Amino acid sequence: MGVIAKLPVYWEKLPGGGLVTTSLEALFNYSRASSVWYMIFGLACCAIEMMAAGASRYDFDRYGMIFRATPRQSDMMFISGTITLKMAKRIRRLWEQLAEPRYIVAMGSCAISGGGFYYDAYSVLKGIDKVIPVDVYVPGCPPRPEALMYACLMLQEKIKKEKLKDVFRSYKEKDETPARLAGGWILEK
Repeated sequence: MGVIAKLPVYWEKLPGGGLVTTSLEALFNYSRASSVWYMIFGLACCAIEMMAAGASRYDFDRYGMIFRATPRQSDMMFISGTITLKMAKRIRRLWEQLAEPRYIVAMGSCAISGGGFYYDAYSVLKGIDKVIPVDVYVPGCPPRPEALMYACLMLQEKIKKEKLKDVFRSYKEKDETPARLAGGWILEK
């Protein structure tokens, strides 16, 4: 990591005789932002909209986003639908298996705050951020594919602005927020 911080610039000669100069960190962040591999975790009606966003009309592939079926090959996970207390442990396990740096997009009002089911059911989790850290929230019931694509663009902008020394820090720091520590009883059962 120290070598990357000390390299001041990366350059490449262009056909016109010009010179492109940028930091190595910006080059790495652009590469990471342009090749996000995502894992879907769809539990309810939001999953249909998520599948539509990956289909031919909206096409996530043009952003460099490729679906992977295993968490060990993914660095981002979409959480969509109603999360029950039983499912929270499994989502946490999948989150721990994601490749680092890992990103989470919470999609729909059920994943963000429990939705309309929270007050009528004892088994519904009031927001996935009680269990895992969330990077981007996509509100709606269900949100449109355009909203999900905008969230992915926001996530790409976030990745491009990150510092490399902060990207690979311990996720224990990011994970110990008061909201998640208050919801720790969910995972203890």
